Amino acid sequence: MPLKGVKVIELAGLAPGPFCGKILLDFGATVIKVHKMVESIPDVLSNGKKSVGVNLKSKEGAEVFQKLCGSADVLIDPFRKGVLEKLGLGPEELLLKNPKLIVARLSGFGQNGHFSSMAGHDINYLAITAFCFLLGLLSMYGWRGKHPIPPSNFSEFAGGSLICALGILLALFERTKTGTGQVIDSNITEGISYVGSWLMKSKNTFFAESRGNNLLDGGTHFYDVYETKDGKFMAVGALEPQFYNELIVKLDFSPEELPQLGDFEESRIKLQNKFKQKTQQEWCEIFDLSDACVTPVLTLEEASKHRHNSDRKSFLRDCDGDIMPLPAPRLQKNPPTMDNFQSPSPLGEHTIEVLSELGYSIDQLRLLAANGVIWNQERSKY
Repeated sequence: MPLKGVKVIELAGLAPGPFCGKILLDFGATVIKVHKMVESIPDVLSNGKKSVGVNLKSKEGAEVFQKLCGSADVLIDPFRKGVLEKLGLGPEELLLKNPKLIVARLSGFGQNGHFSSMAGHDINYLAITAFCFLLGLLSMYGWRGKHPIPPSNFSEFAGGSLICALGILLALFERTKTGTGQVIDSNITEGISYVGSWLMKSKNTFFAESRGNNLLDGGTHFYDVYETKDGKFMAVGALEPQFYNELIVKLDFSPEELPQLGDFEESRIKLQNKFKQKTQQEWCEIFDLSDACVTPVLTLEEASKHRHNSDRKSFLRDCDGDIMPLPAPRLQKNPPTMDNFQSPSPLGEHTIEVLSELGYSIDQLRLLAANGVIWNQERSKY
């Protein structure tokens, strides 16, 4: 795997950090998740990660953490500005002891700026991302004439996890030339703005009108979702004229009956009535392998069984029985595996193993455990 031999320390936190760690893990890195307290946040993306419990608020715990980072390549810091510094574990201290360390700071608003110390969630980061005329990207999502609707955690994973993982890979590559690590200021607000670059440049072409009245947000009849006879849905995206022509042929309309650039609302009603005449499966058979750009709207269970996804083996069930996607993209030399599909480790399960590898003796570990510096769910193991 391309990241084999890369050691990552991931501080336990909310979803963006764990997904960033999962990306690195899925491509070969060893990821050690450090839980700073017993009542840690559940992580549904911890499969395959090693788990270590350390009380970072104690002097001894801070020393253990510094030793962990001293032998690591990457640290994923999911906290707000200043949290690690208050513990005496800021990047300056860590890089002093390990100049090759890459400290990836994954926050909501970044390490400086007016909001840098403020709490927030996906909906807040998306709301203030720069777009045309000072509107945020959140202002673009939702039905016309109604309030904006936030897409579920879109910005935290796309603008947070993925952009941070990209930054880590860039820093690792740069380190091969300089031999030194660096600090990455990766924040969700700027990350999702970057992901929205195309939207910003396309504002006058595709998003000139108010929300819900544009080419790609449901403003036209040929880019919308339609209910079928059995209460399911079909997605229509026949933008280009040649694809639109294929659409109306499959639907038994003539260009005069359903012009692409006619009255969008009148045409939408015609499509609504047409799609309700057949079930989703019947429409799938009609549009299968056509260039009309029509596909079924599937549930997660249905998507995992769809012929295309089945052909590619895109989804598998993990040890918990949950449907999960294989890592993407697929590398020719390193095909995706199920190595990280095992059940998540109990919190602190690998504390003894990991710290022993750092040189701690069993007596030292027992003393640290007795003093509440390190822990796991089964304390008797110490």
